[in-house]
Amino acid sequence: MTENRKKVAFYTLGCKLNFSETSTIARNFQDEGFDRVEFEDIADIYVINTCSVTENADKQFKQVVKKAMKLNDKAFVAAVGCYAQLKPEELASVDGVDLVLGATEKFKITDYINDLSKNDFGEVHSCEISEADFYVGSYSIGDRTRAFLKVQDGCDYKCTYCTIPLARGISRSDTLQNVLTNAKEISQQNIKEIVLTGVNIGDYGKGEFGNKKHEHTFYELVQELDKIEGIERLRISSIEPNLLRNETIEFVSKSRTFVPHFHIPLQSGSNDILKKMKRRYLREVYTERVNKIREVMPHACIGVDVIVGFPGETDEHFLETYNFLNEMDISYLHVFTYSERDNTEAANMPNPVPANVRAKRSKMLRGLSVKKRRAFYETQIGTNRTVLFEGENKEGYIHGFTENYVKVKTPWNPELVNTLHEINLTKIDDDGSVRLEFLNVEA
Repeated sequence: MTENRKKVAFYTLGCKLNFSETSTIARNFQDEGFDRVEFEDIADIYVINTCSVTENADKQFKQVVKKAMKLNDKAFVAAVGCYAQLKPEELASVDGVDLVLGATEKFKITDYINDLSKNDFGEVHSCEISEADFYVGSYSIGDRTRAFLKVQDGCDYKCTYCTIPLARGISRSDTLQNVLTNAKEISQQNIKEIVLTGVNIGDYGKGEFGNKKHEHTFYELVQELDKIEGIERLRISSIEPNLLRNETIEFVSKSRTFVPHFHIPLQSGSNDILKKMKRRYLREVYTERVNKIREVMPHACIGVDVIVGFPGETDEHFLETYNFLNEMDISYLHVFTYSERDNTEAANMPNPVPANVRAKRSKMLRGLSVKKRRAFYETQIGTNRTVLFEGENKEGYIHGFTENYVKVKTPWNPELVNTLHEINLTKIDDDGSVRLEFLNVEA
């Protein structure tokens, strides 16, 4: 790192897709002669990749800007990402923000940074979202053990609670050849696991410029990725139940590299609410998917997204969801408390659920998630699995995940970082992870 080169630091809010895009933007800076440093370090430029999925992400942005300003009050602060596309003027007015770039501009950020002097008011470059019709491939390699590989962007669905189509535009995909090239690049960097990401990855295959025709299907993508040498594991991040085909499930069950872990958004276990949300399936389809996975991969981990407190969700609707999830053989929940978002259909729907009721329902489902995860882990005790250890020393322990997403810990040993080991799962610790007393590195 040379003394006179400018330093840039990055902070990512939100999803795996944002992390993959931050990595790509960071590589662009490095190509332009900047040195990348940690966000905790003093930098000349701080780039914040924003999220707008929850109310909390909006508040977090202001805290991150404050943190940057404390580190260096003369630093240039740029905001990019979903929130920057949806509410550019709001971000530009935050004290300390100098530049706000929308959905298409964020990948050309270095073109906008000619002068690093502070602005009194953030400068905005934000396109109409209809112009976000081209595709920029991304992957993250910040964490040595796994990489997030973006294969698709945008969404053509019109879910009534969601701002993602407004923030990211129409559904469009990378070419199959580009995805395979990126995956090969990742495989050459001693990264053991690739996680496929996108906004709606099951819709993979739609070309650029609003071309609705699928050049390739998600199933074809999965088949081709499975052939790449040098990758130990491939993981599907999240896929809509109506787009998860039986052929894909069956392929994963026999795959060389794809792991038995599915994350499938449900959002509600009530068909009435699913219709109000304009989801593209009913709960019966969800049941079919889970049953199919269990039939061919009894040991698979199945994660579920669910939203509580959607407008018009009565106690009866919520209990439908609770009972549906309680009875289903799933492994954990990601629980989202509904929050009103500007320019969405749901924000104007009648019968909003009071905030205290939303909070209570959220707590109930989080409790159910703990119970489900514990029950799933108990089914795995006594089985042999392969664990990939990560790089962080957390209170004297190193953690990792098995192929079917059981969290494992063992006393810290730096030689275990980014290594795969076959282990026998024997004991669940007080914190809910599976504990190994001692692991021989030669194992």
